[in-house]
Amino acid sequence: MTSEITSIDEAFVEAVAFTNATLDALLPKPSGPETRLLEAMRYATLSSGKRLRAFFVLQAGNLFGVDRRALGRVAAAVECLHAYSLVHDDLPAMDDDDLRRGEPSLHKAFDEATAILAGDALLTLAFGLIASPEAHCDPYTRCELISRLCAASGHEGMAGGQMIDLAFEGQELALPEIKRLQRMKTAALIAFCCDAGAIMGKASAHALQALSAYGQDIGLAYQIADDLLDMEGTEAQTGKGVRKDAERGKATLVSLLGPDRARTQAKALAAQAVAHLELFDDKADLLRAAARFAVARHA
Repeated sequence: MTSEITSIDEAFVEAVAFTNATLDALLPKPSGPETRLLEAMRYATLSSGKRLRAFFVLQAGNLFGVDRRALGRVAAAVECLHAYSLVHDDLPAMDDDDLRRGEPSLHKAFDEATAILAGDALLTLAFGLIASPEAHCDPYTRCELISRLCAASGHEGMAGGQMIDLAFEGQELALPEIKRLQRMKTAALIAFCCDAGAIMGKASAHALQALSAYGQDIGLAYQIADDLLDMEGTEAQTGKGVRKDAERGKATLVSLLGPDRARTQAKALAAQAVAHLELFDDKADLLRAAARFAVARHA
C-alpha cells in the first residue's frame, strides 16, 4: 500500500493509522492491580499525535525495502519514548503544562506519581520493543539500534538538551549554544528515526550519513517551527498553552534572531535537508515533502 502513496498528506494519514494500530497491539492491556499505570501509558501514547517520528522510521526503511512489521515495531518504540519525554516535560517540575494535544496532560488526567511511573515504563518499553527479535532478525543490528537510541535520548541527546534548556532559563545564549541545545533536545531523536531505517536495511555508510544529516537538519527546522508556533500561534493550533517559552525566558533561535530571521533559517535548513537526499532519486520524494511540511506547518 505504501508504494502507491504519492502525497505527503496521504503518507501522514497512513503512518498515523499504521503506527496507532501497532501501538495498540503492543502496549499492555490494563489488568491487575497495576491497571492505573497501564491506563496512563495508553493515555499518553494513543493520542492524536502527528507520528512524525514514526513517519521518518517508516519512510527511511522503505528506501531499503525493510520489512514493514519490523519498521512498525521500531516506530512504535520511538513513539513510546517520545510519549515518555512529553509526559515528563509537562510535569510541574519541568515545563508545568496542563494541556497536551488539546487534552489534559497526563499528570492532570491522573496524578504526578502515576505520570512519573508511566513515563518510566514507556521509556523501558521502548528499548524492550527494539531488543526483541521481531524488530530485526540480526542481534547485531538490534544492538546498533539500541546503542544509537540511547545516545539520542540520554545525556548526549534529548535528556541532556532538556537539562540545558532548564538550566539556562532567563539567560542569553549565543547562536552556536542554542543550536547545540536544540540538536540534542529535538534533532537527535529525529535523526535516529532516519538512521534506524537505514541501519535495518544494511545501507551503505554514504546512505546512512545522508539520512542522518537530513534528520539533523529537519530536527532543527522543526524546532524553529515549534518555537514560532509558541510565539505566534494559538492554543487551538498547538493543543497546549502558548507563549510560555517567552514568559520563562527560554533561549530559542526565535528569541535570538526574531521571527522573520528564524523563519528564514528554518527554510534554509529544510532546503539543506532536501539536498542530502540527492542520491535517493525520486524514492525519497515523501521525505522531501516532509521537509517542506516541517517549516510550513500550523499545528
